[in-house]
Amino acid sequence: MTFNIHHGKGLDKQANLSRIAEVIDICNADIIGLNEVDRHFSKRSLYEDQADWLANQLKMDYAFSPSISKQSKSLKEVRQYGNALLSTFPILIKKTHQINEVSGIIEGRSLLDATIQINKQPIQINVTHLSLNPFLHRKQTDFIVNHHHKNSNPVILMGDLNMRPGSKGWNKLAEEFQDAWHLKGKDAGCTYPSHRPRARLDYIFASQDFRVVDASIVTKIPNASDHLPVIATLYYKN
Repeated sequence: MTFNIHHGKGLDKQANLSRIAEVIDICNADIIGLNEVDRHFSKRSLYEDQADWLANQLKMDYAFSPSISKQSKSLKEVRQYGNALLSTFPILIKKTHQINEVSGIIEGRSLLDATIQINKQPIQINVTHLSLNPFLHRKQTDFIVNHHHKNSNPVILMGDLNMRPGSKGWNKLAEEFQDAWHLKGKDAGCTYPSHRPRARLDYIFASQDFRVVDASIVTKIPNASDHLPVIATLYYKN
């Protein structure tokens, strides 16, 4: 599953992680990539460590990748915002790659790079949230492709990739990975905005090591976030 949770803020403007947990639980997913996740970030999410809370609630292993980190004089914890992974399988390695080459007022972006183990087979899980800026988006997709070439494990790439099917960014990634929705989804696969989706921004890509069995949009509890989640069933060929 890939799900941009909008720091738990639903369409009613309330931060409610219980709704996010319920959506995930209903879908019975084993590997969940999350975007826009807060860790002690601000009052908007009650300074909660959201990935830790969800992992405890759902009894899963987790990893967090900060895209933004801020020090605060009033808090001992570092205020962070980024991507997360929840997994029913053990997470062996957790890494964060910062993928913004421009600093300053532009929002930081990161790639969560985790290795999980399924039946003794290591699987690489990448979770990211790409920039809306075309220049930065191109740099970030280049990083993902180059990073993939250095890795020998089967790969699943998930996240809010802020691109449209058929775009330059999509074509670049589709040359390296299988777009689960493109292969098995029905209709346009739009995920944003959740109340009346008009854009397909959220993706599950998989390396050729997998066969894509199915893909669908989760429409249950649509007010939990401003994005709808995508789920896919993947079968490891080897």
